[in-house]
Amino acid sequence: MRYSGARILIECLIEQGVDTIFGYPGGTVLFIYDELFKQKDRIRHVLTSHEQHAAHAADGYARASGKVGVCLATSGPGATNLVTGIATAYMDSIPMVAITGNVATNLLGKDSFQEIDIAGVTMPIVKHNWIVKDVRDLAEVVREAFVVAVSGRPGPVLIDIPKDVTAEIADWEPLDSAHRSPADVTARDLAIAAPAAAARAARLAARTSAASFTAADIDEAVRLLSSAKRPFLYSGGGVIISDACSQLRELAERLSAPVAMSLMGLGSLPSDHPLCTGMIGMHGTKASNMAVQRADLVVAIGARFSDRVTSKADTFAPNADILHLDIDPAEINKNIKSEHWVVGDLKLTLGAILARLPPRVPTEWNGEIAEWRKQIPLAHSRDVPLHPRFLMEEVSRALGGEAIIATDVGQHQMWTAQFYPFTRPRSFVSSGGLGTMGFGAGAALGAAISQPGRKAVLFTGDGSFRMNCGELATMSNYHVPVLVIVVNNGVLGMVRQWQALFYDERYAETTLTRPPDFVKLAEAYSLPAWLAKDEASFRTALSAALKVIESGKPALIEARIDMDQQVLPMVPGGKAIDEQFM
Repeated sequence: MRYSGARILIECLIEQGVDTIFGYPGGTVLFIYDELFKQKDRIRHVLTSHEQHAAHAADGYARASGKVGVCLATSGPGATNLVTGIATAYMDSIPMVAITGNVATNLLGKDSFQEIDIAGVTMPIVKHNWIVKDVRDLAEVVREAFVVAVSGRPGPVLIDIPKDVTAEIADWEPLDSAHRSPADVTARDLAIAAPAAAARAARLAARTSAASFTAADIDEAVRLLSSAKRPFLYSGGGVIISDACSQLRELAERLSAPVAMSLMGLGSLPSDHPLCTGMIGMHGTKASNMAVQRADLVVAIGARFSDRVTSKADTFAPNADILHLDIDPAEINKNIKSEHWVVGDLKLTLGAILARLPPRVPTEWNGEIAEWRKQIPLAHSRDVPLHPRFLMEEVSRALGGEAIIATDVGQHQMWTAQFYPFTRPRSFVSSGGLGTMGFGAGAALGAAISQPGRKAVLFTGDGSFRMNCGELATMSNYHVPVLVIVVNNGVLGMVRQWQALFYDERYAETTLTRPPDFVKLAEAYSLPAWLAKDEASFRTALSAALKVIESGKPALIEARIDMDQQVLPMVPGGKAIDEQFM
């Protein structure tokens, strides 16, 4: 078959199992958009209000579904608007394929209108990127890109395609089986279709996935686990990415070991499990932060020991050996020195450990965990008209554990992490490593589209929501049933909290008592909206909003809270992890 480059691109995406692309058109991608129009019965395009949010939508789609997210933008400012979204995905190991147009090949490097070296710009924040200058290479590159995005430690990749390449004609042959999910398009398939591309993909994948672990690696891990008296499990996002949650649970139960989670690890063990101690780190629970400091073995599973977890690194887990299990050898000994490590896919690693570990390993935790779990900050009590804890409890009571909960970044994000009872993986969609304000609306949109049978809620702050409120137009236009809850305290809450605690209450540029009226703004986008100032009005608004969501449309609740409500516990910078403000 002879197709244009644009048609080859679309056929390859469909071949990879892609059903939705998030994007925004422009001059250099017009041939691609023309082909999307022709193939609209086979693949869906969602027009976002901004390219950055197209990237966030692709990211949210991938986090909630486990599939590869895809976004598309034109050259120049369209491409650079994707950068924050690509970096967000990179920091949290989210598989995403970003596609950008560029000026014609004969204009590259000449400072042409809307030309940017997007491959150079994105080099530090992608696993790999490609500039396709020959239409005959396009199919191989697309197939290779999907292999790289999902292999080893997942992450974003970028394909930059000059406009003339999308117009040129070339031969195209499909893989032997169409309409498969990305997980089914394996390196073997690629090797059959394009041996040169397969070899390149294998080399790229090797950067984030070392050779298989050895029996000796597993034996040493089992020895450490069997001899520990106070083992402690630290679960990160890698547990969810590798679908190893059941193995994590079995390991915890065999050891009777407390399990704490990073922000990205929330949902890897149900929050109501008796061994779950909640989040660890700067805003972690008393139980998690005390237990890690008293442990004699810390097992980090798919986690990277970020500074928000360890705080003052030289005081972290001072009495413990560190056993690090991860797919990426670059994480070993990067932030915290490990006594032993096993590099490999976590599902396989934990499976091999469990096969050698006794059914029960006696330990010496003697009720300390339960006592620490009882210790919560006074700020968690509801002594104000509308408390963040009440918001989370009411939503979880109404929706149960099946809902997808997305957040922006700030105080509301930490309150969600602290108070929402996550019971299953891929339920929490939030920016961890980069901490991207403005992430939430696009991510919630993408997550809801990827999982049409599940309710989707966005908890956002008034500061973050100002950055992405234009995506209400996208939700409204496509009837994406997201419940947007704006936790409005009239300030940039997390920055104000730091100013209150460490800058003598000099609130420089953090007060946001200014337009818009969020309820009227939502109504301008054709969303029903409610204002809640106390518990009774929030219950009324939530009940009404959920009826709208059930009908397949989005809705918004503005929840007014006190501007001085703080996120506690909190570990001040430079302090040990158990030196918490309570």
